[in-house]
Amino acid sequence: MTGLTLYLLRHGETEASRDGGYCGRSDPELTDTGLQMAEDFASVYLDHPWVGIYASPMRRTKATVAPLCKATGQEPQYRDGLRELDFGDWEGKTFEEARLEFGQDYLNWLADAGWNAPNAGERGIDVAQRALSVLHEIQSEHEQGDVLVVSHKATIRILLCSLLGIDIGNYRDRIGVATASLSIVEFHQHGPLLTRLGDRSHLRQELRNLAGT
Repeated sequence: MTGLTLYLLRHGETEASRDGGYCGRSDPELTDTGLQMAEDFASVYLDHPWVGIYASPMRRTKATVAPLCKATGQEPQYRDGLRELDFGDWEGKTFEEARLEFGQDYLNWLADAGWNAPNAGERGIDVAQRALSVLHEIQSEHEQGDVLVVSHKATIRILLCSLLGIDIGNYRDRIGVATASLSIVEFHQHGPLLTRLGDRSHLRQELRNLAGT
């Protein structure tokens, strides 16, 4: 019997994902390219038999899931647990700006982003806890079938590390998910199985090769 399969989709391009820098609780819109990415995903997965659609309640994730939900008539369920990691005082800063301003705190975070937080931000283990609570809700509601989850770069990577037994402190170094990429996890008797990571084959060719930090 087929069990639950989780489709983890990162939102489309924003100015922050295109240009670099920390964007967690900040709430930018999708760029025109990001909107095209959302339309491409919807066109490919229009007829997919989703049993549930869940998303972060931020503008960039809402806009990513909107074309699919408009086409299928399904209502997304928004969950705060799927929001992006809060980068605290680093919000809106470039990587170099954060390094120069926060010094040792920044180096501590690079060494272990699971137990160290950006100044006034969230630790990776805190994101794991809230994201896993949403997963447990999904598992209780859908014992089988395909569920779409639209979330963010750090949150998806942290969730994947949690499911695959990878140290959360290494999520930045072990898992890559570009903008509008799809990762798939099947849940079997012996636990979660990653069957696809960072796939962008649903995007038109000229979008697949775009950088997606």
